[in-house]
Amino acid sequence: MRGSAGFLLCSLLLLAPRCTEVAAQDVQPDPKTPCANWMGGAPGYPGHNGLPGRDGKDGKDGAKGEKGEEGLQGHKGDQGETGAPGREGPRGFPGYPGQKGEKGEGAFVHRSAFSVGLKERAPHPNVPIRFSKIFYNEQSHYDASTGKFLCSIPGTYYFAYHLTVYLTDVKVSLYKKDKAVIFTYDQFQTNNVDQASGSVLLHLSSGDEVWLQVYGEGDNNGVYADNINDSTFMGFLLYPDPE
Repeated sequence: MRGSAGFLLCSLLLLAPRCTEVAAQDVQPDPKTPCANWMGGAPGYPGHNGLPGRDGKDGKDGAKGEKGEEGLQGHKGDQGETGAPGREGPRGFPGYPGQKGEKGEGAFVHRSAFSVGLKERAPHPNVPIRFSKIFYNEQSHYDASTGKFLCSIPGTYYFAYHLTVYLTDVKVSLYKKDKAVIFTYDQFQTNNVDQASGSVLLHLSSGDEVWLQVYGEGDNNGVYADNINDSTFMGFLLYPDPE
């Protein structure tokens, strides 16, 4: 028995190194595990990120999507600055005539005028000459009974007289408010008929009077009139004062 045991122990001792070598060849421990073997080191740190790769090729356009719902209306924006005028467009065709309008009220026109002549011969001096032959006196601003023109419309007036001179000299004056404004003198020539005349522009106020009369005493009242010779006096409003 002691001999058999010794033989068996020797056999085991001879086979042990070979089994160990075969086991070492068949099983290799993972070097990343902490217990890989007694010589394994500590795990390493993670490496740096690599560079980005190149852009890939564009893909194909997808199918057109459906139309979305209309959004809410936004707030009205501020008014912009006025732009430059555009070019003038082409001229259009003439329009049709419009309907005739209603007759309007005419503007009021101030009127004042007279034209008179002498009937009597040799009027008296220093009193208004009464021209009683009426050519025009529609507004009745001239009074034939006094020989005076009475201003009813303030404004600028024109007065004129044309007198036939016969038998003696004539010296007449045109008066405004008891004051002589202009004078006319004509020296009579024997066996002849003369003419004396004068004219003037006057501004009159309402109530002013204008007339013609022989001026001075003596032989200066040769104003004459008959059926073929007239002596006339006239006046009219040029324009009224502004209201």
